[in-house]
Amino acid sequence: MSRRRTVRTGMVAAAVVVAALASGCGIRTTSVPVDAGPGPSRVPCSVTGDEVAAQSTGVPVRVYLMCGSQLEAVDRRSPVPQEKASGNPVTTASALLAQLLSEPSESEREAGFSTAVKGPLVVSGGRPGDPVDTLRLSRQPEDLTPTALAQIVCTFAHSSAGAGEESVVLGGPGRYDPRRYACTTELRERPESAAPTLGLPTPSAS
Repeated sequence: MSRRRTVRTGMVAAAVVVAALASGCGIRTTSVPVDAGPGPSRVPCSVTGDEVAAQSTGVPVRVYLMCGSQLEAVDRRSPVPQEKASGNPVTTASALLAQLLSEPSESEREAGFSTAVKGPLVVSGGRPGDPVDTLRLSRQPEDLTPTALAQIVCTFAHSSAGAGEESVVLGGPGRYDPRRYACTTELRERPESAAPTLGLPTPSAS
């Protein structure tokens, strides 16, 4: 009996040693390079000039879209005639808003662009007594998502529809007074934050 017990004990001890060696082999370092696959790709946030030139003919415009967590400028072409777009801020703003409402093209999506501006949404001119250069949206600016408002502010502010100093005066359909929103570097870098405001221009005499 004692001999059998000794043999069994020896077998168990040998099995423990083998298991320990096997587990040790599992964590040994190796000098052989391991292919872990390609690293994470970086979103380019850029559309080539050739792709922009291939768009339908129209007036060159610049809109701000989301890419990653920031706003980035994208060059497009608007079908609005040049003479109408350059002389009327409301026409310019309407054309730019239509661009923001449209889904990004295939090349823009591949480059990482998207838009947070959703319809229905239209823009019109100011009312009597509004500050100069006022634009009124069909929804209160504060009711839009912060990112959508940031896109509209920066797109309008960097166009002839803006109020100067990279700003735009926006109001809504209600009787609330319009506000002058600024497109700052901080807003472009953090469009989910509240758009900063400035002092209003001189009220309209009409």
